[in-house]
Amino acid sequence: MQFVEAHGAKIPVLGLGTWELSGRICSRVVEQALRLGYRHIDTAQIYENEREVGEGLRASGVRRDDVFVTTKVWTTHFAPHDLLRSTKDSLSKLRMSDVDLLLLHWPNSHVPLAETLGGLARAKELGLAQHIGVSNFTVALIEQAVTLCTQPLVCNQVEYHPYLDQTKVINACLDHGMAVVAYSPIAKGRAKNAETLIRIGSGYGKTAAQVCLRWIVQQDIVAIPRTSKIERLSENIGVFDFELSEEEMREIFAMASPKGRLTNVGFAPKWD
Repeated sequence: MQFVEAHGAKIPVLGLGTWELSGRICSRVVEQALRLGYRHIDTAQIYENEREVGEGLRASGVRRDDVFVTTKVWTTHFAPHDLLRSTKDSLSKLRMSDVDLLLLHWPNSHVPLAETLGGLARAKELGLAQHIGVSNFTVALIEQAVTLCTQPLVCNQVEYHPYLDQTKVINACLDHGMAVVAYSPIAKGRAKNAETLIRIGSGYGKTAAQVCLRWIVQQDIVAIPRTSKIERLSENIGVFDFELSEEEMREIFAMASPKGRLTNVGFAPKWD
């Protein structure tokens, strides 16, 4: 496994996303992923599967200290006191004393950013999280957050795949020493049928999905593909034994389009 480092955090470059995974399926997929060599698991309060993620980790037999665990605070818990309370509740469900990374899940205009970041920093100071960061922040919000937060923000987790140009956000993160974590890195399955990725993959004996993930991690960006299928876990982690050429990287960058975003960004409150 390779790592991306940011402000003292050492994040495994490939992890398992758990959005929409629940119950026994969630715990089983987490367990099998860890047995296969994954060392980064991503969950969130709104996923309502933190308990199952913890169960899967314990069932795997992998030491807790060897796994990088991320969870995210939902927008309704952004008032400082509620943020700390909800984080403690997350830890109780996970049955962990802390998480490696605690993120704000989306911006929320109903609570002052300074107050929310104060609560997030306090969670780190209290030892509830080793590191803190944000998710779905724009360039403008990144600039505000870095200025307002008293603790280093180690990452911004955003939608990123070949169909969506995130150059401005990525550059803003790099300017502040922050890592970028890509969710929906295979574009919710769309990338599997992309002719460009299929053609490139044929030269390496790799699938389109593997080429897509390789493109991301080769940029030193963390990818957290989600799957409910055990057989896909081995496919997704099999991206470290080949390297794309500069021309192939450019071809994949060229797949981006103005309508490439897949996430409905209208469902969560934003900062103005």
